[in-house]
Amino acid sequence: MQTKILLSLSSALLAVAVPLAAHHGTAVSYDQSKSFSVKATVTEFRYANPHPQIYFDVKDEKGNVVHWSGEIAPNAAQLQQEGWGKKRSEAALAPGTEVTITLAPSRAGTPVGLINKIVGPAGESLLGLTPLGAPAPAAEGPGR
Repeated sequence: MQTKILLSLSSALLAVAVPLAAHHGTAVSYDQSKSFSVKATVTEFRYANPHPQIYFDVKDEKGNVVHWSGEIAPNAAQLQQEGWGKKRSEAALAPGTEVTITLAPSRAGTPVGLINKIVGPAGESLLGLTPLGAPAPAAEGPGR
């Protein structure tokens, strides 16, 4: 009887642990030691779970447009807690918006990256993002 209970608990733990580990493969997918910044034009922004996505165009050294996509590490709930709800985020990252994006590129060499920072046309930081490994800015106001 104890063996069956132990086996059942072990199976349940494994069933939960494997998907969690698979979801958090950021270090495997992106090379954070090679982060760089690019001037880009937003083509689409999806405020979705598990992570918002941004699609943008970048001109390469020959002037050709390269279509990129990026995963934004904070999830939608975390962005909302920082004051970046869906409407505000979509307005700030509307198609055609010129931004500077700092990202960790895909290890596969494809035009995909983990977004570390987005700077808007007026020089403002968008979505409250800070580069990975950097301390988040201190929250202001009562209760924060």
